[in-house]
Amino acid sequence: MAPRKIIIDTDPGQDDAVAILLALASPEEIEVLGITAVAGNVPLELTQKNARIVCELAGKPETRVFAGCDRPIERPLVTAEHVHGKTGLDGPTLPDPTMPLQDAHAVDFIVETLRAEPEGSVTLCVLGPLTNIATALRRAPEIAGRIAEIVLMGGAYFEVGNITPAAEFNIYVDPHAAAEVFACGAPITVMPLDVTHKALVTGPRNDAFRALCTPVGHAVAEMTDFFERFDKEKYGSNGAPLHDPCVIAHLIDPEIFSGRHINVEIETGSELTLGMTVADWWRVTDRAPNATFIGDLDADRFFALLTERLGRL
Repeated sequence: MAPRKIIIDTDPGQDDAVAILLALASPEEIEVLGITAVAGNVPLELTQKNARIVCELAGKPETRVFAGCDRPIERPLVTAEHVHGKTGLDGPTLPDPTMPLQDAHAVDFIVETLRAEPEGSVTLCVLGPLTNIATALRRAPEIAGRIAEIVLMGGAYFEVGNITPAAEFNIYVDPHAAAEVFACGAPITVMPLDVTHKALVTGPRNDAFRALCTPVGHAVAEMTDFFERFDKEKYGSNGAPLHDPCVIAHLIDPEIFSGRHINVEIETGSELTLGMTVADWWRVTDRAPNATFIGDLDADRFFALLTERLGRL
C-alpha cells in the first residue's frame, strides 16, 4: 500500500519530538507532507523552532515546517514550561536549526493541501492544541469532508485532568477550537491520557533508546530523562508517558491499540470544568458517536516499534 499522507500539527514538547521522529523514520507507512507548529507547550516562536530542530536531528531537513496560530481562538495562551522546560526541548543540547521556516502560514498550508490532494487522502495528526485545525475549518468549512481522519492526542475519561482537575492540557489550552473540531464531522481518533499514561518510558526502555548509540537515541533518552522528573513527582509513576508518539504509532500499527466509538463533547461554558472531554464511554446518552476513544495499548509492542524505528535515523 502507498504511504499514508499526513500533516503533523504540533507544539514540541519532548514527546512531540519523539512523535515527529517516529513519523520521519517510517516512510513505508507515512508520507509527511508538512509540519505545522502551534502555540501550546511553549510559545509559537519556540514550537516552530523546535520542529525544525527535530527534523534536522532526524536528518530530514527537506521537511517543510510552517508556523501557525500564536494564541488560542478565544482565550489567553497557557503554556507548560513547568513540564517541558523553558525551551520546550530541555534535556539534550541540540543546535539551532539552519533549515528554513516556510513563508506560508500553517493554516493556509492545511487548507491548500486538503483542497489540492484527493478527497479523503490526508490525515491530520494533531499533537497539541487544536487552534490551527479549527481556524482552518473556520476559513474553509468544506475541507472537513476532505479529511481522511483526524488522529489527536488529548482529553481523558477516567484519568480526567492533568492541567486542571477536569481537563487535559491540549484541550484546555483551546477548548473552543477543540469543540469545533469534534463537531466538524470528520472521522476522529483520540489518544487520551487513559492510554498515553500506559506508554511509560521505564528505565529499561530508556536504556534501549540510549543503546542505539546514535544522536537520535541519545537525544530521546535525554529528553525522557528530563521529561520524567515531572511525571514521577506528580503521579508516582515509573517513568515519563510518551503521549504524542501514540498518534503516529496508531497509524503504523493500529492493532497495538483498542478503544470505542463514542460521543465526545467539549466543555466550554464552565470555568470549573473548562476543557473537559465529556466522553460517553458507557454510552449512557443518545448523543451520536463522533470519535473513537482509545482506551488501551500493548506497551511492549509500542516500545518495540518505537525503538526499532528510532534506530533507523
